[in-house]
Parts: sequence; structure tokens; C-alpha cells
Amino acid sequence: MSLAGRAARIGLGVAGAFIGYAWLPHLFTGTATWRGPVQNRAVALTFDDGPDPRWTPRVLDVLAAHGARATFFLIGRRAAAAPDVVRAIADAGHEVANHTWSHPSLWLCSPRRTEHEIARGHVTLAELTGVAPRHFRPPWGMVNAAMGRALTRTGERCVFWSLQPEGLRPRSAEAQAEYVVTRVSPGAIIDLHDAEGVAGAPARLVAALGTMLDGLRDAGYRLTTVAELLGDARAARGRE
Repeated sequence: MSLAGRAARIGLGVAGAFIGYAWLPHLFTGTATWRGPVQNRAVALTFDDGPDPRWTPRVLDVLAAHGARATFFLIGRRAAAAPDVVRAIADAGHEVANHTWSHPSLWLCSPRRTEHEIARGHVTLAELTGVAPRHFRPPWGMVNAAMGRALTRTGERCVFWSLQPEGLRPRSAEAQAEYVVTRVSPGAIIDLHDAEGVAGAPARLVAALGTMLDGLRDAGYRLTTVAELLGDARAARGRE
């Protein structure tokens, strides 16, 4: 076989291995949670990528002013650097959940690193709050074939989202609030960001959050955590 032929075969093998490890597991994310039960008029607010010493306390203030509870998917390394903010989240009655130790794409993580990222995030948050996290969200929603076994060991459930008003493309505060209020439905899990990912995202979130919460309350929704939303019921599957 020619050198070019061997290179092509190697390339196909590498591509096939990557598809099997990082892409095919997405076909089985139906076993994860995308939303909660629709019987009660409740939604879960979730915040990713914190804690941020500047922005997370502002989010907590807005939530407190509106009597709303939420779930914070925290990055372990950031949590270890801001333990007082983590404790403030827990002390306010919010749920602390795992968002890995350092926020890598699991597509690019080996099984060993996947286990490390999930386990170290889990242990760090448990030590800071005294309560072991029950839920996990993979960064950017990217999964791999090793994630399920790692979550079995920590006892966490994978939770995605059904509404995301701002992803990788910036969206104004007004547009975010309108997006959520007009598209929400019972059982929705709303994905928000209280730390820098997309430039300026936390500032836009803080500007949008009060209007968003008022709109949800005016529509008759109870604002709660993922843990309370799911309860003991089996979460319905599928995005909005």
C-alpha cells in the first residue's frame, strides 16, 4: 500500500475513533435530563461557569429581591478560588451543582481526564458546602463515552437545558428576557451564565434577570432549583 493510502487509512481510523468516543454518545443523551415534569407550573433557573466574585453576588441579590431559587453549575477551580461566594450561594438556599473542575470540552478529554474533571469538581464543591452535588452539566453540552461511568461514581445526574437565551452569540438583555418569557413552558430548565464566557455575558444577564423573573412570575411560574423541579419524578425528555 502506498504511503498516501496508509495515511488515509490512519486518518479514517482516527476519525472513526473520535466519532465513536465523542459524537455517538450524543445519540444517547435521552437518558440525561433536558426538562422537568409539566404537571406543575414551575421552571428551574440555572447559572453556568461561576462563581464569579464580581457578578455572582449581583445575581444573588436579584434572585433574593424576587424570592427566586436557582441551581448554580460551578467550575471547581473557580469555586476553590472564591469559597465565600460558593458558601453565599448555598446559604441563600440555592443548589450547588458540578460543571467540571476546569471547564474543558469533554470531546477532547481522555477517559482518565474525564473522570478527574468530574470527580475533582464534585469533591471540591462537597468540601466547600458540606453537601455532595447531585447534578452535573458538561461544558457546552459536549459529552463523551466515559462521562456516564464517571457520573455513576459520583452519583450525579447529567442535566442539560430546554431554554438558552444567550449561547455563543451575544444577545441583548432585552432580547434575552423576551426570549425566555415568550418561549417558556412548564418544566423548562433555563440556562444562564453568571461568569465570562461570551464577552460581556454576565453584565447582560444581570441587566436582563429582573425583567425575566418578573415576566415568569406574571405568567404564573414558580422559580426553583433543578433538584426541586425534578423531585422524585422521572424528567421528561427532549428540548423545547
